[in-house]
Amino acid sequence: MLTPGPDHPITLTAAPTRWRARYRGHVVADSDRAILLREASYPQVVYFPKADVEMSYFGQTSRHTTCPYKGEASYWTLDMDGGVEENVAWSYETPYPAMSGIAGCLAFYADRIEVYSLDEPAAGADAPEERALDRPGVDEVVQHTDSGSGASQRDHWPPNVEGPGPRDGVR
Repeated sequence: MLTPGPDHPITLTAAPTRWRARYRGHVVADSDRAILLREASYPQVVYFPKADVEMSYFGQTSRHTTCPYKGEASYWTLDMDGGVEENVAWSYETPYPAMSGIAGCLAFYADRIEVYSLDEPAAGADAPEERALDRPGVDEVVQHTDSGSGASQRDHWPPNVEGPGPRDGVR
């Protein structure tokens, strides 16, 4: 076990904005509690709490690797809409003490899963009141929209209008 230091710095920061991960147009993670990990000269990695990930699409694989700074990583495969992405995500279930902030969080390979910031303050961040959104309402609409494949991400809402009756005819 190695400890991060000046020769190999690692920082964990609570994300100041909301983050999402998307696969083939479907949101698979959405969090205002994401952790940003910056390690030495590597690109930033976003870790999502599992509670904010659609874990029903993920299965743990037998693959494991060890990082001398973080500990043993477990890998996850995504199975969604006929697409299977082997070992597309990883987590440190019991990381070394210096990295305890990412325990049980999932990170994605950004070249296989689109990971992006929504550029809006995370919950609890200092945000003007006028920017407050009806988050559940917005998420409900997003999840019922076309993902680009011609199908919505959730079951369709029931119709809220009646069709023309026999007396109305077709115009």
